[in-house]
Amino acid sequence: MEYPISVIICSHNPTPAYLHRVLDALKSQTLPMEQWELLLVDNASQESLAEIVDLSWHPHARHIFEAELGLVNARLRGLKEHQGKLCVFVDDDNVLDSDYLQIALEIWHALPAIGAWSGQIVPDFVGGTPEEWTRPMWNLLALDQFEKDVWSNIDMVETMPVGAGMCVRKEVGQQYVHLLETDRRRLLLGRRGKTGQILASNEDTDMALSALDIGLGMGKFTRLKLTHIIPASRLTEAYLLKILKGIVYSMRVMHYLRGVPEVTEVHSWRRKIRLFLYNTLIMTPLERKCMLATREAKALADRQIEALNDNTTVSF
Repeated sequence: MEYPISVIICSHNPTPAYLHRVLDALKSQTLPMEQWELLLVDNASQESLAEIVDLSWHPHARHIFEAELGLVNARLRGLKEHQGKLCVFVDDDNVLDSDYLQIALEIWHALPAIGAWSGQIVPDFVGGTPEEWTRPMWNLLALDQFEKDVWSNIDMVETMPVGAGMCVRKEVGQQYVHLLETDRRRLLLGRRGKTGQILASNEDTDMALSALDIGLGMGKFTRLKLTHIIPASRLTEAYLLKILKGIVYSMRVMHYLRGVPEVTEVHSWRRKIRLFLYNTLIMTPLERKCMLATREAKALADRQIEALNDNTTVSF
């Protein structure tokens, strides 16, 4: 049976209270349950989600187990199992507004040339408002607020969907599955559990770019809204720098896999002097740490790319 929408939740050892809020928000959707299915993909959790998470409230819900650890593997499994014309990826800490699925379906009908899209993402900082010094780094936490709808059929930062709550047409999902099955190196993108030196990412960007691969566009829409639950543990300097490092590393690897050439900046001697003075006299300690994390991430990515050229991989 084919449904208008498939909601795919990929989860590895979720925080029970957060997942409960995610499911409660899905129970409250204005789109009738008969028009969407729910897939909860358990990505090798220590405790089986099928045993502890009740989905009996939904008439078209399924528990799916994916033993191979990694977000890319979990999403691949969901894309192979779903039966919807539109896939909506919901993380296990994403609380959708009650009209999210209804609006996503309206966009699907109204804009057939758009293959992948997302919406507004606002934070729920567990434990209270974070310290002010963290504010410039909130964009690393999958938050996205904007004032107008935007879309394009070229690769632009302004129209790139965010993975949280991302909507993809069935044919875009099929294209992404094809890319993964023909190039397993893409499994390097996306996180594998909650440990490791690199918090890899950009698998969602790779999926969104699959829309461009088949001649469709991508965009972001103000009416789509969700809340991202953010615990205090994600607002430490160490964690934020780790996210930054993972984003830079993954973007560089993804560009390599997609054949996007790296742009090498050529600075005049005046520009080099200004940069030196800024780096030594003006840059704050946090800015300096971000710069060093970025450099280290690029170096790690270059090692990975060199290994890929030799038909091997490097684990970080």
